[in-house]
Amino acid sequence: MRAIRRPGLQPELPFIRSPLLDEFRATKGRTWELRDIKGHIVEFSGDQYGSRFIQEKLDTATSEERQSVFEEIVPNSTLQLIQDVFGNYVIQKLFEHGAQAQKTVLVQAMAGSVLYLSSNLYGCRVVQKALECILPDQQTSIVRELEPHIMKCVKDSNGNHVIQKMIEHISPDRLLFVSNFIGHVYELASHAFGCRVLQRCLQHLPAALTRPLLDELLNSHTVDLMQDHFGNYVIQFILENGVPEDRAAVANQLRGRMLAMARHKFASNVCEKALIHADSETRRLLIEEIIALKPDGNSAIITLMKDQYGNYVLQRALGVVEGEQKEALVNALRPQLIILRKQSTAHNKHLTSSTSFSHLLVCVP
Repeated sequence: MRAIRRPGLQPELPFIRSPLLDEFRATKGRTWELRDIKGHIVEFSGDQYGSRFIQEKLDTATSEERQSVFEEIVPNSTLQLIQDVFGNYVIQKLFEHGAQAQKTVLVQAMAGSVLYLSSNLYGCRVVQKALECILPDQQTSIVRELEPHIMKCVKDSNGNHVIQKMIEHISPDRLLFVSNFIGHVYELASHAFGCRVLQRCLQHLPAALTRPLLDELLNSHTVDLMQDHFGNYVIQFILENGVPEDRAAVANQLRGRMLAMARHKFASNVCEKALIHADSETRRLLIEEIIALKPDGNSAIITLMKDQYGNYVLQRALGVVEGEQKEALVNALRPQLIILRKQSTAHNKHLTSSTSFSHLLVCVP
């Protein structure tokens, strides 16, 4: 028999695999039931195959069978299994299929350890499942335990998923911690995990909670976030999902900056979204910047065509441009494409053969 180390809030203890578990893993063709492993539920829950077996049985188990599983786990092994690579799935099943009284006991077992569990790779999954399955007052107890540490959770690789789940599943009037984000919008939007939480806020919360966040972002940080590794996703989210006034506020920040932003690794993605979602007049003005000559008298189009990011913005503009401006853009593009085709380089061949550009060499749309 081999010794296995198990994680837990308490010091780790060696775990020895029993002959029953060895038999279960070795036996083929036998039909096993939960009653066959009575007294070994915790051990099986911490085993890859045993955990999968218990999960499958809990999906269709009777209330008596679930109670039998529950009684072997709670209270002594609850926290141990919540943090276990395989055991956490068994606890999730108990939250999913358990009686309300059982869920209440599980939540009580987590009390005082929610911050630790939310930052744990496996524990955060159980906390998320619990938030989906428990009563509003129980959800609130979890929120209150995390509230003093909310920014720490938001910036944690595991904890941020718990905060997102709260925003998605808990009534907004119970999410008082959102007010703590005011004054920290740039910090959140430019963070690898904070940007996800901020987007969930904008997606799920009412205007009363999100308006201060949006005003802080739009009034002070839009241009900087367009060029940020993570912030650009928040700006794109507003362009795709925001109210018309907020979409216009973002798109207007590109005015006078379109050529520079289109050549930026991150801001170019924002430029594409703006061309798709801006109102027709703003779109026309942005494309006009693309068509216009630069101060040095050279065409902005050729600059964008040769740029690794700008050429995608140019292709997007070609796909959304309308009316007389479409003819102007095509007329400006075609001679540049002809020049590029004659200059035989791998990059030029890629451009002139792209779906967006190639047809311009043979016909006017």
